[in-house]
Amino acid sequence: MGRTFIARLRPGAVLFVSLWLSAASSLGWAADGQKTPRELIQYIEDAKRLGLKENEIRQNAITAGWSKELVGQALAIVRYMGEDVSTRKGESPDRKTVEPAGYRIGAGDVLQILVWKEPDASVPSVMVRTDGKISVPLIKEVNAAGLTPAELEKVLAERLSKFVREVDVTVIPREIVSQKVYLLGAIRREGPVVLQSSMTVLQALNSAGGLTEYAKRKKIYILRNENGKQIRLPFDYEAVIKGEHPEQNILVQAEDTIVVP
Repeated sequence: MGRTFIARLRPGAVLFVSLWLSAASSLGWAADGQKTPRELIQYIEDAKRLGLKENEIRQNAITAGWSKELVGQALAIVRYMGEDVSTRKGESPDRKTVEPAGYRIGAGDVLQILVWKEPDASVPSVMVRTDGKISVPLIKEVNAAGLTPAELEKVLAERLSKFVREVDVTVIPREIVSQKVYLLGAIRREGPVVLQSSMTVLQALNSAGGLTEYAKRKKIYILRNENGKQIRLPFDYEAVIKGEHPEQNILVQAEDTIVVP
């Protein structure tokens, strides 16, 4: 849980969460028999990503049907797991990885795989190899590259169903390095920009240092491949920063090329 994973969490942290999930299930703490502790942790992470404070998250979760005790423990776990990674990486614990638009798993990406009620089949952190595969307990190697997290969940669930009853798999991207957009022309830093989260055209330009003084700001365009064909999308920098034509400030996708004449 928590933020971007570069390496495995401390063994104690992994064991702690696994034991808590198992205990929560066995004691019947899931509200109405359907909302699970895993879903609660995911809910808390999503709420934190949206900027909600812990008191708001606590009250909303209790209102939604989770017990006060379970919510308190889940909040502590999310806080602890975030601190576990941030301490080692020197990062702020509230930083989150948000999947970029159209995200598909690629080589170098780091994933967390959670199999509900099966800590031995779960993987806190696994990197997608250059051959596009990951190693998962029980089923060994699985092709992950090119799939969305939801598609990989289905593949893993199908493979694990031979070993686990009523298997429930969640795939969470923890570090995304495979998705890139390319910037060419009158930009201060030409070349690829890694999409670690959703990013608009304007944000991509800013991440590359902005435009040079010679840039034709009204003539910028994005080249994108759709269904085997290359399309050209206009971007008027001057209009967008004035609040005009906001529809041109689209979310960039992996392999887009932003050309600044």
